[in-house]
Amino acid sequence: MIRAGAILCAVLAAALALAGTAQAEGTTPVPSGFPVTPSDYRVTPQQAVKVADTDPKILARKAELTSQDTLSANVKAEAVQVWEVGYYLNGEKVNLVIVDGETGEVTQSWTGPAVDWPMARGKPGQFGHILNSPWVWIPLAAVFLLGLFDFRRWRKWVHLDLLVLLAFGISQAFFNAAEIGTSVPIVYPLLAYLLIRMLAIGFRGHGLDRSPGEGLRPSMPVWLLATAAIALIVLRLVGNLADSGVIDVGYAGVIGADRITHAEPIYDDSFPEDNPTGDTYGPANYFAYVPFEAALPWSGSWDDLPAAHAATIFFDLATLAGLFALGLGLVRRRRSADDDDEEDGAGDAGPAAEPRGGRIRRRLAAWFPDREGNVLGLILVFAWVAYPYTAFTMQSNSNDELISALVVWSLALFASPLARGGLLAIASMAKFVTLPLVPIYAAGGRGIRFRTAEDRRISLRPLLLFALSFLFFAALLLAYPAVDPGLSMFWERTVQSQLDRESPFSIWGQNDLEWLQTALKIGVVGLGVLVAFFPWRRTLIQIAALTAALIIGVELVLEHWFYLYIPWFLGPLLVAMAARDADDVSADTPIRQIR
Repeated sequence: MIRAGAILCAVLAAALALAGTAQAEGTTPVPSGFPVTPSDYRVTPQQAVKVADTDPKILARKAELTSQDTLSANVKAEAVQVWEVGYYLNGEKVNLVIVDGETGEVTQSWTGPAVDWPMARGKPGQFGHILNSPWVWIPLAAVFLLGLFDFRRWRKWVHLDLLVLLAFGISQAFFNAAEIGTSVPIVYPLLAYLLIRMLAIGFRGHGLDRSPGEGLRPSMPVWLLATAAIALIVLRLVGNLADSGVIDVGYAGVIGADRITHAEPIYDDSFPEDNPTGDTYGPANYFAYVPFEAALPWSGSWDDLPAAHAATIFFDLATLAGLFALGLGLVRRRRSADDDDEEDGAGDAGPAAEPRGGRIRRRLAAWFPDREGNVLGLILVFAWVAYPYTAFTMQSNSNDELISALVVWSLALFASPLARGGLLAIASMAKFVTLPLVPIYAAGGRGIRFRTAEDRRISLRPLLLFALSFLFFAALLLAYPAVDPGLSMFWERTVQSQLDRESPFSIWGQNDLEWLQTALKIGVVGLGVLVAFFPWRRTLIQIAALTAALIIGVELVLEHWFYLYIPWFLGPLLVAMAARDADDVSADTPIRQIR
């Protein structure tokens, strides 16, 4: 009897060993079953799993299995003639192997964040297309740096700012190599530096060196700067039309616009399967695409999406126009303030002499800088078109330059509380990232104070006008989702989905730093409130710097960050960097009307 029991135990042990060997060395089970082999595939799903099982990463995974572990697989066909074989350890997806549907070879094998995030796999050209080539990115970066460099005063602080802006390329190089564990942390010191610089300018002017030469004053001749800017604009347009793709963000804009033109709800959780979370943006985003989708209707699939290309080009050109207007506006405000000072001190000096050339020349001189005048508008335009990440955004055809255009124009028209309130409402109803700007925009060119009757008069009027405009445009845009499917569903699909989002594209998603993220969030909110009151008198350049600082602060605490977000703050940051103290006049100084 004892001998029989020993034999039975040996048999059971052998059976368990064989079962473990089958789990570790045999074909991985596929509980969901095998899909039908597409007609253009030569490799069956069964063959794909067998091939994937031979991948070194899968063999290593199986070697680590214990008797309590269960490893299973799932296989599906992709549109690009490949099999995706996903491996699940105790129900959690841990590996992904890509098998060529024609040759049966393993083309990719992933672990970590890349399993669930295709953008973490370093796929060539998935964002930016040709701009990812070093032969394109490096020369463009050189044009940006050398075109804006002042070789006569090379020790200016602003030159370091330019280098920091280009240093995002180091992070992107690791991103393109699928090393997001390295690419993500690099971003944060750069953002922190830019935040500190903008706070210094916002609260102190240009900071340590307030000499008249501070600001961007390129050594490049004006005519060459203008020629380069025009050439770069043309190249950007050609690149967008000839070599660019539309990522899911731009695709979502077209889908939403199509729904609006067909009087269908946006936020009813019914976006196509290839873009299921495309309804995460505010209604203004989709309304912005309506004219372009109406002119170039959506086909119903993720094709070339010409409407997205047209929208991106328009957003970019609108940003350029806003930067040029902003640069000219700063000069005209300064001239207006200088003229007022001269008039106050001149007394009754009699009529001024008409400039040679008459009224036409006077009008042109007022709108465009002459050879000896300020070329700030041109500098801002050149900086924008030469900076690689504005082209990167344009080549991806995302909606991010919509935010850029709205922020830039809100600064260009900042002297009008109604204009800045309406534009900020539209920006906030496109992407909620600009909401922290509400306090500083509400306060305007002076911090809010209620100490005296005069303080109340100065503070209340622009504040009320801003509030009326902001609330009117916000309510107008929210009316569409309020009717169908309702604001509760709108909240769930937009704000709540962003709050619940998890992403490896931030240090918060890669590390357990929730305490620090929470502290920084409180800091950003506190900063937003603080700048409504301080500094008491602020110039438009200081407003631009604080605007950039608040947006950068928001980006620092985002659960998901990407290079496409740089243009959000780039416009106001360039204004703060480029303008001199001589251009720094009150934000409430209106642009003098040409008579």
